Amino acid sequence: MNHIPIMKRLKELLVDYAVIIAYLVLLLIINVVIIFLVLKEIPAYTETQSQLIATFTSVIPIILIFSYLDFKDGSIGKRAAGLKLMYVHKRFSSSLVRNIIKFLPWQLGHVGVIHGMYSGFDMVAIILANGGTLLGVVMLSMGLFRKDKRHLGDFLAGTKVELQ
Repeated sequence: MNHIPIMKRLKELLVDYAVIIAYLVLLLIINVVIIFLVLKEIPAYTETQSQLIATFTSVIPIILIFSYLDFKDGSIGKRAAGLKLMYVHKRFSSSLVRNIIKFLPWQLGHVGVIHGMYSGFDMVAIILANGGTLLGVVMLSMGLFRKDKRHLGDFLAGTKVELQ
């Protein structure tokens, strides 16, 4: 049993969410500068290009940043909430697996919405986007309401969040 109060987990979530938003705002500013000052126009991207840009500029960097932070002292949200990540075997690969799973719903959402923009939101786009949302809700619920506070990524990585 893990006695982490829900408010601590919510604080962790909100602080980490703010970190992600700050990164995405910085990414937006960089893109606006490149598009308007360097390229002088908004380029037309194919669906594949859009998928790759979203994956390599937002999802993968966030996974790597959070994996590194979790491996060292914990994410900014964990530290702010007084939480720590415990490992069965402390390896960067465990942190990486945990964060790949943790951010999988976000990536599924990206893939679904981007595909939908190019396909008129066909069934594949709807399934991917809604599947990402459903998986995200399931994992959030696991992290908040399970007695041990573990989500799918924790099970696969051999980790759990505890009070510091």
